Amino acid sequence: MMGKFFKWLFYGFMGLFALAFVFLLIGEDGIQVSIGDGADFTIVSGSENKALEPIIKEWGAGEGLTIEVAYRGSVDIARMLADGADAPYDAVWPANGLWTAMGDKFKVVKFSESILRSPVVLGLKRSIAERLGWIGRDDLTIAEIAEAAKKGDFRLAMTSATQSNSGASAYFGFLHAFAGQPDVLTAAHLEDAGVRDRTAALLAAVDRSSGSSGWLKEAFVENPDRFDAMINYEALMIEANQALIAAGGEPLYVVYPADGMAVADSPLGYIEKGDKAKAAVFDGIKRHLLSVPVQEQLQDLGRRASLIGMGAGTDPAVWNPDWGIDGSRSIAPIPTPAPEVIQEALRIYQTDLRKPSLTVWLLDVSGSMEGEPIDKLREAMALLFDPTASSLSLLQPSARDIAIVIPFNSAPGAAWRVDGNDPAALRAMIADIRRLRAGGGTDVYAAGLAALDALDPFAAEGTLFDRLPAIIALTDGASSIENRELFLEALAERSYGRDIPIHAIALGEADERQLDELNAATVGRLFDARTDMAKALKSAKGYN
Repeated sequence: MMGKFFKWLFYGFMGLFALAFVFLLIGEDGIQVSIGDGADFTIVSGSENKALEPIIKEWGAGEGLTIEVAYRGSVDIARMLADGADAPYDAVWPANGLWTAMGDKFKVVKFSESILRSPVVLGLKRSIAERLGWIGRDDLTIAEIAEAAKKGDFRLAMTSATQSNSGASAYFGFLHAFAGQPDVLTAAHLEDAGVRDRTAALLAAVDRSSGSSGWLKEAFVENPDRFDAMINYEALMIEANQALIAAGGEPLYVVYPADGMAVADSPLGYIEKGDKAKAAVFDGIKRHLLSVPVQEQLQDLGRRASLIGMGAGTDPAVWNPDWGIDGSRSIAPIPTPAPEVIQEALRIYQTDLRKPSLTVWLLDVSGSMEGEPIDKLREAMALLFDPTASSLSLLQPSARDIAIVIPFNSAPGAAWRVDGNDPAALRAMIADIRRLRAGGGTDVYAAGLAALDALDPFAAEGTLFDRLPAIIALTDGASSIENRELFLEALAERSYGRDIPIHAIALGEADERQLDELNAATVGRLFDARTDMAKALKSAKGYN
């Protein structure tokens, strides 16, 4: 058994650079944090490290330094590193070293070293795990998890495999398991109808998708009545349980799939710009994070120092066996496929295997959008509906997707709909969007009512949740509240209302309080399009 573990470990490390070729396409939209002009040292990180920020800042304060951390998606980090020494940060800390390896074409990242590790696992409410007889089991397979999800034993949430590192890890775990745990996944496995069908069936059981592991964890904690189970990092499961227990809620029980698990290795690297003083600061930060006291502190925050089990001495309040957390477990990551296999696997995920989406776009065309705002809106939406352009971000539509666009100002306009990914139909939608003109007032609530009207036929025929539905509303101003109560009542009256996330995109003078209310009512997310509309639209689309 140990021989197989080290064999898998070998494959995992040997495949790291192969993965990098393709994983540049995957990103996770992180929590955006502004970097202050007066910072002595800046770090760009994946959102999964947010809980560790105080450790770094505390060290900096002790040295008389101001250290700031910004959170960006993995693909954004890789693309930023492509700017070489012009990258606007002093250090980089992604979820996985492959992002650094691929993005750093000028080799400016120096002294990179893994700080911690966290496997991707399943967490489900303990009462459900008890009902399923899963408490204490260490042999649960992906097939058993899939069967329970398909039967509706729990509502499953996970991040998108083409938008999030944790989602990609889980997806490759599914493929690996359904292919019979081969030495390495091959193109032949991806062509196997049985592997594809079983993977698609499991993905069809996903009840809620996300573009961010950190956001998914927070959404679960803040809305435990809306979720049953999620696939995420072990460390974020621990954080979720600590928050759930503190709020008097039910904890999650963690399951480590016996036949398909991947790991985040979280390397910290210095971006060389010829500044010896900053290089010394980086060295101090890294030494601090890798010191025995801080590694023990990281362990107390639910992070692993290695893939080998930690044994005795772990804090049971963190590595709580009642939560299914197994700190003594040695982690055997799945073997890493060849780059061409990864590329094809991600393509078929997006075009064939994932649960299809049903997206209603509400586009503000009020008078305040005149000029540059509506020009940017037209161009950004055209890129999203162009299969070639959207494929660069792995957001291309599948043959089973449905997109509905409703422009609005003081009243909603006619709804335009495209079923599937027919190029001619998509070109016609782009042409309609390019003809949009700005004028009139703003009433996002009236537009929301039109969105519900568009979804009603799917609910009536019982097909609404055959897809992942979402409403994505972009607005640049404060909305008239004339129809606010009417919309909130309509949302509450519909049996499906609270299960359709409303993701809001704020532009210009948008009233974020109004948008936050819509997000909170439906467990949606607010995106900021003030600096980059195209990125905000793509990020929002990555949530369904």
